[in-house]
Amino acid sequence: MDFKLTEERQMLQDSLRRFLSDRYTTQIRNEIIDSPEGQSASVWSDLADLGVIGALFSEEDGGFGGSGFDIATVFEELGRAGVVEPFLDTALLCGGLIAELGSAEQKKLVDEVISGTLQLALAHGEPAARYDLSRVEARVLVDGDHLVLTGRKSVVINAEAAKYLIVSAREDGGVFNEAGISLFLVPAATNGVTMQGYGMISGGRAAEVVFDGVRLPLSARLGEAGKGFAALSDRVAAANVALAAETVGAMETATELTRDYLMTRKQFGRPIGTFQALAHRFSDMLIELEQARSAMINAAGNLGSADQAVQNAAARNLVARVGRLIAEEAIQMHGGIAMTREYELAHIAKRIVMAEHRFGDADYHLERFIEFSAA
Repeated sequence: MDFKLTEERQMLQDSLRRFLSDRYTTQIRNEIIDSPEGQSASVWSDLADLGVIGALFSEEDGGFGGSGFDIATVFEELGRAGVVEPFLDTALLCGGLIAELGSAEQKKLVDEVISGTLQLALAHGEPAARYDLSRVEARVLVDGDHLVLTGRKSVVINAEAAKYLIVSAREDGGVFNEAGISLFLVPAATNGVTMQGYGMISGGRAAEVVFDGVRLPLSARLGEAGKGFAALSDRVAAANVALAAETVGAMETATELTRDYLMTRKQFGRPIGTFQALAHRFSDMLIELEQARSAMINAAGNLGSADQAVQNAAARNLVARVGRLIAEEAIQMHGGIAMTREYELAHIAKRIVMAEHRFGDADYHLERFIEFSAA
């Protein structure tokens, strides 16, 4: 099997890497994180112009990619540079849901997403849900020609910058039932929607969002009533590939920074990287990184296949474990400098560790792998 990038993906990777190496330095990222918005409008617009968002959508949806390998190519580079802008949330999750479930009128928003003029946020996670995707307590009731939405969502990434929220709410069934979950396109400025925003440790912003009797037209529903879970599950599978690729990219940066430091820092008149103990530890990092990359590629290649669930779980479990190892080893071999905000590794290590906890940590995905393998 040939794992080389196609010519189009290689061009996308090269242009994205050049842009980010010039425009996304540690200092600039720290300034972006410190800003009230937690992201850069100019970087977002420029990356959209480069085709980064379009690569996450199929041609029929107005893009030029959309496959697992397109997603992996984009997010590996975003992870390598530690980009904090919300590509996962606006484009891959929300844009993908609108493209799959939206009416003709709703799908017009996809063009705005691809052009970089619209941002979105997925309001799905709830305070008691942890990683259970089907646990939804928020409720929607039909009141004549309106819908009434009530509930609370936690850690809604990009909520403050989003013009629309895609909200999961239950129209039928028990709290854990997959059936009965619907998705709704809710303007963020709608009466009854309140947010409490905060910065995240790995960059970007999120919010706790409360929906208090929010009245919506029937046209706000995405797709059929009570049948939103399958599309949501598919988008989360794509997000898991993206998170695996982002983590692999971040691990590449962590290993490169560690290599440079080991060959620059000297003790007893020689680079510390020539000491056998440190050389062996660094070799282990490289070996583990290649295993993680293989698992990520496998998950990307199986996105949309019958083996999607098991390969998804396997990749997220392995990448999470390896990511934690590489982050810890890189910090230990650097020493105190690795913890300073002005040094690139400090942010990269945070991204590696925190990426594990979105849509399931290593233990959660191990349990899923066992479950799907036995099926």
